[in-house]
Amino acid sequence: MKILFLTWKSLGNDDVIDAFRKEGHEVAELAYADEVVENEAAAVADLKSQFGQSGSDCVFSFNIFPLVALACKELGMPYLSWIYDSPYVRVYHYSVAYPTSHVFVFDSSIYREFHEAGIQTVHFLPMAANTERLSAMRDFGMFRGTQWYNVHEVAFIGSMYTEKHNFYDRLTGISDYTRGYLEGLMAAQKQVYGYNFVQETLKAHPELIEDMRQFLPMTPGHDSVESVEYLFAQYVINRQITAMERKELLGEVAERFGLDLYTPDQGFRMKGCTNHGKVDYYDMAPYVFKTAKINLNISLRSILAGMPLRAFDIMGAGGFLLTNFQSDFLEFFVPGEDYVYFESRADLMDKIAYYLAHEEERKQIAENGFRKIEEQHTYRHRVREMLSCL
Repeated sequence: MKILFLTWKSLGNDDVIDAFRKEGHEVAELAYADEVVENEAAAVADLKSQFGQSGSDCVFSFNIFPLVALACKELGMPYLSWIYDSPYVRVYHYSVAYPTSHVFVFDSSIYREFHEAGIQTVHFLPMAANTERLSAMRDFGMFRGTQWYNVHEVAFIGSMYTEKHNFYDRLTGISDYTRGYLEGLMAAQKQVYGYNFVQETLKAHPELIEDMRQFLPMTPGHDSVESVEYLFAQYVINRQITAMERKELLGEVAERFGLDLYTPDQGFRMKGCTNHGKVDYYDMAPYVFKTAKINLNISLRSILAGMPLRAFDIMGAGGFLLTNFQSDFLEFFVPGEDYVYFESRADLMDKIAYYLAHEEERKQIAENGFRKIEEQHTYRHRVREMLSCL
């Protein structure tokens, strides 16, 4: 089969291309810029021409692009899209339901939502890791002497969500009642893993949304079916909860055990924390995963049940994973055997202390996690699953 791979600045491009080719398929690459266009009909016509001239049997992209979906629909060409962002509002675009669209989501809760609505074009597909590439990354010598090259006790790679585009910070004029309610809602949600009640709470209190919309006028698209409570819950409130949670949890970890943090905000400071700044996720992060005794995952709260890409790459690199509870893990991995999860702040601290003190047990869990990824969760496994839908 010949696959037309749309390339943009997404994670995993090289890994998926490599997987398609190793599975015996031909891959042609086409750069795609996701831009607002004035003439959508002309843009679709141009895409149809490029797709047709490529001689491909199907189109693939990370995330889904409506214009691409429309071009494929008019050509009768299958469009495979694997969504790894969360939240990702375009999953609610009408193009998801086109008969030529085959949309793969890594969070089972999103899949269930569509399945229960009778949409058969959305499939559940967890993320993956390229264990061949990650296993080959063994030469630590070239990084000796750099600031980050150490055997870390505890490490975390990810955003602290302190960037300027934090939507919650724009709600400067909301009423005291609304602010108090939202603060209570966020405080309550922080205590619960495995179930997110933010969106249903906002739906039950439209007065909160109306107040917020005065200062942050979010509106559902005319060509999609997302709700306004979805927009505020996932892009505003759950994002703010994640920012608060990461700061609080990592702050205590840093003070008690020390923390090596890799985050875009180089100015972020906490007692006991060494902030190394942003690390290249493809070329450098695997070395952190390999050398850290404990790698933390604190999921973005809009990921309701799914396993983030970070978790697969930690285990796929042979690292020890300690993550917040996410129900999808239980379908594929055994807690305490392949990875470890925490259910509260106290539980997190207790498990860090325990696994730092029990090296052989920690190393065995990391080895088990790696073997499970290698045997069942590589990009080659996922490529086969996607193509089987055709």
